[in-house]
Amino acid sequence: MKNQGHTFTDRLETAAKAKQALLEKARQKDPANDPEFAARQAARIAAAREREERETERRNAKLAEQARVKAEREAEAARKAAEAAAEAERIRLGKRPVSKPMLSEAEQKALRDAATPPARPARSS
Repeated sequence: MKNQGHTFTDRLETAAKAKQALLEKARQKDPANDPEFAARQAARIAAAREREERETERRNAKLAEQARVKAEREAEAARKAAEAAAEAERIRLGKRPVSKPMLSEAEQKALRDAATPPARPARSS
């Protein structure tokens, strides 16, 4: 009973065959052999490109908004500096500051009435 056909080389051959069978089984399940794999992979790549494009657009829009806000701030600062310079010039020349024209009481009331919404009538319970 010592040697029943299961020698060391027999076991090695059996192990090699089992390993080969596992490799073959893995090759069959390989996604590269799947005809739909290429389509899914292409869809993933297209989605990634679109996502990158949207992120780039958002980043560019954010930079443009920041530049616009900065330009507005600079324009406002320049306008205030010009007003201050004009006021200093008026003071230097001894002129009174320019004031807004006065509105008559009727004009003031008309503006006030136009700005406030009409009152709703009270509901009786």
